[in-house]
Amino acid sequence: MHKVYTYYFRKCLGLIALVLCLTSTAYAIELNSPSPDFSLRSNDGINLRLGEQRGQVVMINFWASWCGPCRQEMPLLDAMYQQFKPLGFTVLGVNVEQDTKPAKNMLKSTPVTFPILFDDQNLVSQLYQVQAMPTTILVDRDGNMRYLHKGYKPGYEVKYEEQVRKLLRE
Repeated sequence: MHKVYTYYFRKCLGLIALVLCLTSTAYAIELNSPSPDFSLRSNDGINLRLGEQRGQVVMINFWASWCGPCRQEMPLLDAMYQQFKPLGFTVLGVNVEQDTKPAKNMLKSTPVTFPILFDDQNLVSQLYQVQAMPTTILVDRDGNMRYLHKGYKPGYEVKYEEQVRKLLRE
């Protein structure tokens, strides 16, 4: 009798796993589609809304203080922000940690000039189905997601810059 229950239990788990996989792909973030709108509190204490950035090329960078590649990438993103900001480019750094203290401490040693937003309830990172740190999304002037990057390795910033230049020319 125990073997029968074990058999059906395993079959049910397999079916549940299949349904979850199909469900998650049905709601997958798709490039060339509108970027989901969100509003988060910034490090300046004000709420910033993605929809208010319409007309600009926006880089959304999901990061965490414990993420080594995120720490490595932050100064490079800030340099890109400074270079392209006058042309209609902005970076929104979205910290995904529930406790914001480590992020705020990291920003003291690695300051950036672009807005840092705090997703301490992970609602926005879930909305964008963030599964890797860092995750970077480039949004065009019309609010459509055009490029997605998961993770960071030295040299990725060259590709980011090419893509930002292309979106700024559109």
